[in-house]
Amino acid sequence: MSDNTSTSTISGGAHDSGNSTGGAITMSPSTPTSPRRPRRPARNKLRNGTWIIPGTGERTRRQFTLRNPSYDGPHDHDAIRSLADGETLRDKAYNAWHNMTLSAKLLWTWLQSPKGRGTIKCSLAYLLASLGTFWHPAAKFLGPMDGKHIVATIVTYFHPARTAGSQIEAVTIAIIAVCYAMLIGICSMATSVLFGDVLELEKFSYALILIVYIGFGLGFVGWVKQKLNNPLVSVGASIASIGIITIITKEGSVHNAVFSTDKIVQYLKILLMAAVISTLVNLLLWPVSARHALRKSMHTASVSLGQMLSLISSGFLSGAEEDFTSKSFMDASATFASTLTLMNKNARESKYEYYFLGREQIYRHDRAVLKSMETLSQSIGGLRSAANTQFELLKEISSGPLSANIPLSPSTNVFSPVFGRSPSFSFKITNPPRRLSSIDEAPDERSDREDEPTPTQMGETPSGLHTTSSDFAPKSPSEIFELFIALLGPSMKSLVHTMAEMLKQPPFGPPGSPIELNEQFKHSLGEAVSLYNESRGRALEELYKKIENVRSTSESIQADFEEVAAACGHFSFSLLSFADEMKKYLDALEELKYISEQDKRTWSWLKVWKYIGALWKSRKAVEGDLERQALMQPVKRMRQSQLPRGIPKAITNRREALRWNNAPADGVWNVIVRNTSPVIWRFLNFLARDDIRFGLKVGIGATLYAMFAFIPGTMDIYRHWRGEWGLLSFMIVCSMTVGASNATGLARFTGTLMGAAFMVINWLIADGNPVGLALLGWAVSFGAFYIMVGRGNAPFGRFILLSYNVSSLYAYSLSQNVEDDDDDEGGIHPQIRQIAFHRVVAVTIGIIWGLIICRLIWAMPARKKFKEGLAVLYLQMGLIWKRGPLAILLRNDATFTSYMKIGEQAAMQRYATQLQTLRAAANNEYELRGPFPFATYGRIMASTQRVLDAFHAMSLVTQKHGRLSEGEKALLNHTAEERAQLCARICHVFEVLASSIMLEYPLTDAIPSVMVIRDKLLGKIFRFRKEHNASVVKMPGEESAENSNGNPSETGMLGAMGQVPDLGDVTLEEPDYALLYAYALVTGQVAKELKVLEKELEGLFGRLDEDAMLLE
Repeated sequence: MSDNTSTSTISGGAHDSGNSTGGAITMSPSTPTSPRRPRRPARNKLRNGTWIIPGTGERTRRQFTLRNPSYDGPHDHDAIRSLADGETLRDKAYNAWHNMTLSAKLLWTWLQSPKGRGTIKCSLAYLLASLGTFWHPAAKFLGPMDGKHIVATIVTYFHPARTAGSQIEAVTIAIIAVCYAMLIGICSMATSVLFGDVLELEKFSYALILIVYIGFGLGFVGWVKQKLNNPLVSVGASIASIGIITIITKEGSVHNAVFSTDKIVQYLKILLMAAVISTLVNLLLWPVSARHALRKSMHTASVSLGQMLSLISSGFLSGAEEDFTSKSFMDASATFASTLTLMNKNARESKYEYYFLGREQIYRHDRAVLKSMETLSQSIGGLRSAANTQFELLKEISSGPLSANIPLSPSTNVFSPVFGRSPSFSFKITNPPRRLSSIDEAPDERSDREDEPTPTQMGETPSGLHTTSSDFAPKSPSEIFELFIALLGPSMKSLVHTMAEMLKQPPFGPPGSPIELNEQFKHSLGEAVSLYNESRGRALEELYKKIENVRSTSESIQADFEEVAAACGHFSFSLLSFADEMKKYLDALEELKYISEQDKRTWSWLKVWKYIGALWKSRKAVEGDLERQALMQPVKRMRQSQLPRGIPKAITNRREALRWNNAPADGVWNVIVRNTSPVIWRFLNFLARDDIRFGLKVGIGATLYAMFAFIPGTMDIYRHWRGEWGLLSFMIVCSMTVGASNATGLARFTGTLMGAAFMVINWLIADGNPVGLALLGWAVSFGAFYIMVGRGNAPFGRFILLSYNVSSLYAYSLSQNVEDDDDDEGGIHPQIRQIAFHRVVAVTIGIIWGLIICRLIWAMPARKKFKEGLAVLYLQMGLIWKRGPLAILLRNDATFTSYMKIGEQAAMQRYATQLQTLRAAANNEYELRGPFPFATYGRIMASTQRVLDAFHAMSLVTQKHGRLSEGEKALLNHTAEERAQLCARICHVFEVLASSIMLEYPLTDAIPSVMVIRDKLLGKIFRFRKEHNASVVKMPGEESAENSNGNPSETGMLGAMGQVPDLGDVTLEEPDYALLYAYALVTGQVAKELKVLEKELEGLFGRLDEDAMLLE
């Protein structure tokens, strides 16, 4: 497509009668028109720029579009029809038949889905596990004692609807849990025999067992459960609790001071049977590999990234903000967000598979690819943030002066996109292109020849804009945007299309199959970036030449123009940063491809001695190099499951140390007190840690509950009402926060009632027949596993099935004359209603006891933890920004180019994610002063996330910048004062917000504004550019008469900011300003979000004005 052809697309529409494809433009004489508000400027169609075909590296200008085909949803014939819609009986019958066939089709589709198959697998495993009670040979293998229902309990906890890697992890955790329970049981029996029988200290032995094995034993289980905060670890804790509680409080050996291994052996058999059943069903029936799932989720994530990249760039080029709220973009964004969580889960589970197969090297490179995709998603967030800045500016322009009042220069082309609505002519536009559409490609426009000259080579500007005219001066930010898109739009669209096509062709196949990575991708990306860089440099240079034509004395207008320049430059830079991340992504794929082709199995993780030796050598090397030791101290990575601790040690330690530093040091007693008190205080502080307190709280609650099993007067009551199940319920309900305990307790109580009801109904139907009970139990398990697997509510479905197990299977065991002293519930003729009632009462007492302990002993309300965590996060963000994102670049000894330490961004991101968990738990807490403002804090967290994205965007800018040029150093030194003030002001506002949240105090109306200093910075940059450019065009030795006299220049813009310093031989080029422009843009985003946070906190706590009377 030649340049003459591209320019005729627009100008031809003005002279023809309306036959152009893009919509006819007719010209009429000027007539007076009523002033009207300008609508958001719509982009004219861009010329077709040169783009690189990713697979071949060929340059072409073939037609393409950044938009995806829309999908209108399912057709009407795929929906359920109402019987009332039919007019005749035949129509109603047809609708009924349609609904039946459609329901059967949907059911069959669900059964073929992963969730449907998982539900079938779980219910089948439960049926096989229940045979340990109903099938005589299996029951005989487990022994004559009761407790055979625990096989089904373990299968319920560690169900087979998981990947093979997760199954390995589950079996490992189950083995550890049962072994720990057996160890506690053996030690408790040995203690009972030693002190109760040999030394005849029965009461002392009971007290010792309660304190050590119940208190500390179950307390340790609670501590591990909270510390690791992993769903599988939580169910492992429940399994360990069942074993400990049953052996110590129910089995009888501890009470009788007898050492018996029968129960130990039975538990080991139960574990063996449950593990074998669950593993065989997992691996033989529709096996699922975490490695396959990881590659599949990577494929989905890559395609979603490509779609988001195309839609964001398309929205920026077309100026259509609604593109970000379109169904296509929302679907792509939601798909990637869910897929990213799934990828992390699959990666963790695939680790066990790779390590088991000896291919741990592939896992490490899979992880590297995953991290690259996460970085790409963060860069996508930076692109969207930069595009949002454009939309915000366009909104401001829509309420500004009318475009009709803008005068035209004599050389202005009225057919340009900028002056499409000139006051001299009125245009009638048919179907105006409000968005960027695909490029209309006529037969004579098609050109794939690389030797054809480009429009730039022919000396003409795109879209017919006379940008080379020295008289053209943009009058508004919208005109600057139009000019920028006209100059760089085709190249930008071409680069985006090249990268999007790479992302939409992911090379991932099943594990073991080769990575189908096209080796031409890297070369094609390099070519595309090279073309884009050339166009970007020319476009920004031309853009700022046009801005220089503006003659304005208003400092606010200067700030507006610099903000627009920042938006244009920052989006183009963000796209370039995304391309850099794409290169790293392709490098990671190449390494993964190379490792996958090496058929080598190592099992290096089994060589423990190598890890110990390497750790010792690295420790000695770091100790010998103090400088290296200082550099190798990144921010400690916050575990994905770790909850925020609230007020950090950095605040409390200094406060406490200061008190003892000021204590008197005269006299022996004062010296002793001064030296020993801090030690005792540090020990008490250790016990005051949240995780230690939680473990102690669980241990104290379990000890107080279990003591009724050893007091002679309450021992029989404890056994009759099945107190062991109440103690187990207490262990399950106890959670870190009050809100989480409330939610778990409600699910436990409701599930227990439903399970007991199902048990009574099934027993009455089957009348104790094992076949009928097994089949009816399978039906109950299918519904429960549907809730767990299909609906994702694992605790509720699990509690239903556990209640059913402990009633139905236990009752059948009694009917088989097992060795148990449970004759109070009917013996071989079990009293079903009484058994169910005892379980419900025991569970209810355990739930109530757990809620009491969580509320009364060291209560940790999620509301308080959330407020503390949010305040600490704001303090941390303020301190990080106070370092100065650009100040570190001026340091000669700077090792890193980012103002953020290694791992700091990830730590803050995970901290914010865990605050969302606390926010959900706080919503379940009941307080008399009112419900938790869940929605308001949700908006606050969303705004906080946008600030974190801005922090990351600024970090990317500084990391990728490299060494400063002399011009950049001059600019940064000249604006050092304003930047320091801006950083201090943002830090100050963060501290004010943190204090308001922590104390729940209202804000005042005197919070200092960030935008004032930011506008001051932008004005100084603008004056620096103007004055420096004016000095550059002078001949060496020539001196301005005005400036030599000390008077301001004709622009009158120096004012209080002072003269621009003499730079000597330093010459500033256009790229030297890009760094400060990006800084100004990100600062504007942070300032805007701080205003949003202020408004939200004002709605929560109010605002104080000068008339408020606080002295009461």
